[in-house]
Amino acid sequence: MSELQRLKGLLPPELQSWVFVEASAAVDPPLVTCEEIGRDEVEIQIDLLRWEQLAIDQRNLLFWHEVGRIQNDAIPRDGWEMAALAIGLGGAVGELWVRDGLLLLLALGLSGFAGYRLYLKNNSEKKLQEAIAADERAIALSTRFGYSLPNAYKSLGSAIKTLIEQTPKKKQRSFYENRLQALRRSAAKAKAKAQQQVAANPETFEDVYQQG
Repeated sequence: MSELQRLKGLLPPELQSWVFVEASAAVDPPLVTCEEIGRDEVEIQIDLLRWEQLAIDQRNLLFWHEVGRIQNDAIPRDGWEMAALAIGLGGAVGELWVRDGLLLLLALGLSGFAGYRLYLKNNSEKKLQEAIAADERAIALSTRFGYSLPNAYKSLGSAIKTLIEQTPKKKQRSFYENRLQALRRSAAKAKAKAQQQVAANPETFEDVYQQG
């Protein structure tokens, strides 16, 4: 079984008919990403050369992170914002010539709304919160495929640490570091909850959620 076929088998049954897994054809692509490719169709793209350097458990959790983004409806789509911004700005320039105040206001309003939408789409805090939510989804998905919570947290944590080590750009590295910190907090909460549930034997769970 090829790696792409193996990953396809890690999709939840409800996604298998409209989510596809392919090798990335881009130049210098991200390790793994997903994008909408058509109406109600999404493609997860993998840089197989770098991907296969990771351990299987790391791959699985990073893959489920992308699945989590899909489930959370947090994937990039072909945006209308850039086109609307260009149309609005072009219209505003045109109306300056003909001096139609109402149409000028409409053109400026369209430009402003499109610009605001672009700001929201590219806001770094929003992207971080979406990534953290997708990490939580990945942990939950892993348990559907037989992972224990401790192993899921450890695998995803080690995968994110590998991404940090491989990322030269400070901003992107900081993004991964923030994800890792959030994952550690989540693991600590899960550990505390597990200890409460098995208060008669808490040592069973001691330190298994630690991410290093």
